[in-house]
Amino acid sequence: MREETKALRASLRRGAFVRSNGEVLRIINILRTDYVRLADVQSVLEGKGVELDEFCDSVNYLSLEGYIQLRRVEGHGMVPDIADADWKELEGKVSAKGIKLLAGSIRDELVEV
Repeated sequence: MREETKALRASLRRGAFVRSNGEVLRIINILRTDYVRLADVQSVLEGKGVELDEFCDSVNYLSLEGYIQLRRVEGHGMVPDIADADWKELEGKVSAKGIKLLAGSIRDELVEV
């Protein structure tokens, strides 16, 4: 791994990104058996000091890593990542992999659990 990449990952681990990832995953997990609107999750996290850009970065990361599944609110069509739609029109659900992460069965240094 290149030194710049190592430095970037170390910086991310120390920053708000790691905390935000954990916050988003935990809030979505509250309604584990069903999908929850990302707009509702964002409003809860806004009260905890998570900025909109941090929230979107976290949702995108969690989706790309397979910890959450995203779909459209209308029609329930699956969405591979947040960049494919307006985040306000999406809902998310913790995946089996996300549940394993929350339970401690797997680890990700970029998600604070």
